Amino acid sequence: MAWPAQVARRRTSWNAPHMPAESRTFAEDVIDQPVRAQFEVFLDEHRRDLTSCLDGLSEEEARRSLVPSRTTLLGLVKHATVVEKVWFDEAITCRSRAEIGIPATPDESFILGDDDTIATVQRAHLEACESSRRAASALGLDDIVRGNRRGPLPLRWVYLHMLRELAQHCGHADILREQILRG
Repeated sequence: MAWPAQVARRRTSWNAPHMPAESRTFAEDVIDQPVRAQFEVFLDEHRRDLTSCLDGLSEEEARRSLVPSRTTLLGLVKHATVVEKVWFDEAITCRSRAEIGIPATPDESFILGDDDTIATVQRAHLEACESSRRAASALGLDDIVRGNRRGPLPLRWVYLHMLRELAQHCGHADILREQILRG
């Protein structure tokens, strides 16, 4: 089973400049902590894992299409940036996607422009994650957010949805990266 090796790789390969290694917290560090701390650590682990899927790749590799959809590693991280803004900006602030400056549909969020590079997409993702943390920090898990098309939702549901979404995309990224590196 490769899972322990993947965990070890993720812990040593992520090198985002905004979060020093000593300040990173992992799931096993919050076993006895309140559920809010657990949610936030799990979210941050998945966020780190997803953005780190681009580490060490060339621009061509990050843009390489291996499936019929628009999904690429660079596109996955760009999409995750939009997802952060949907759930932690649109849902919390009730601003429209147009006001936020994000695509109207999920499929559009995978479209890469010429100015989308590993550095710019990773930076945008890290900034969106930080904005998400700030937006949620004043809310309790049972507080209701009202800006989502599904209607009013508790923040707890938003966290659970984000965990599911990020976990799926981390799995996609692991498979795509493995295919690229096997080349």
